[in-house]
This record gives sequence, structure tokens and C-alpha cells, in this order.
Amino acid sequence: MADKHLITAQRLRELLNYDPETGIFTWHILPTRGNARLNPEQAGGKDRKGHIRICINQKYYAAHRLAWLYIHDEWPSKDIDHHNGIPSDNRIVNLREATSQENRFNEKLRSSNTSGYKGVLRHPQTGRWRASIWINYKRIHLGYFATAEEAAAAYNEAAAGYHGEFYRDTR
Repeated sequence: MADKHLITAQRLRELLNYDPETGIFTWHILPTRGNARLNPEQAGGKDRKGHIRICINQKYYAAHRLAWLYIHDEWPSKDIDHHNGIPSDNRIVNLREATSQENRFNEKLRSSNTSGYKGVLRHPQTGRWRASIWINYKRIHLGYFATAEEAAAAYNEAAAGYHGEFYRDTR
């Protein structure tokens, strides 16, 4: 049974047009109530993480999930990963189903990172660089290194093996 709170592919196509080449949704008919600031050329707007959100019947939907519904005629059964890491790039070729863990594998470097490399941090007592990787919610220690670059190389080698198609080189 479909969730009564989710829009159907048929209703989505009645309200919006999706261009799979650009990843942009546009309204067929602009909503007339509320939201006087709507851009008639493009539906939705960016949230604080850079994802496009579109309001339909007072419910916000992630545009990447709507794109999946529009093209595949069903809601995705998993998370949707942006292959190139750009959360507003909703071209269908850039979207793929992923587990939440696979989606995290493909994350860009976090702004709080102090080493400049994913999976690398400076050990406070020794000053050496520690490389580690999380697999199945367990941290795997990859070693201590003289430079952050050496630790990053160890992380990237491990990530390429463990993460497969969701691997993102952080150098």
C-alpha cells in the first residue's frame, strides 16, 4: 500500500516537468496560494545543505527523490546519492540508489576536518598522522604516518577497496 502522504508519479507529472538533462523541475501551473516568491522557471529552492526542496501540497520533498520517482515511476527504496557530490545536481545520470553507509562513503570532506584529508587526523601525543576508516560501523586502524599525505594515501587505498563505486578520492 502506498503512503498516503507521498505524491504519486502521475500527480507529480501533472504538477511539474522534470528535465533529466539539467535535473531541473519547473511548474506546469504555478501554485496560486502562498509562496508569492516562487520562481516560475524553476520549482523549489536550496536548503542549508544545498539540496533542492520542492513544496507540494504543504509538504516538502527532496528534488532528487522526486527525480527518481519521475523517471522510475516509483519511490526509491534506499537513499539517493549524488555521484558527483553536488547536492543540487539532480540530473538523473548523477543520481543512484545507495544505502546510508554508501552515501556517507561518497561524502565530501567535512568543514570541521582539520587535516585536509578524509580519514586522517593528527595524534595529539605523538604528532604523527593517523589513518583510519569506518566499515560496518567499526573503525579500522590503518596506521600512523610521518605526513598527512602518507596517511591520506593509506586511507584512499583502503577506501577504494572497501567502498567500490562509492569511493571518493579525498586528495
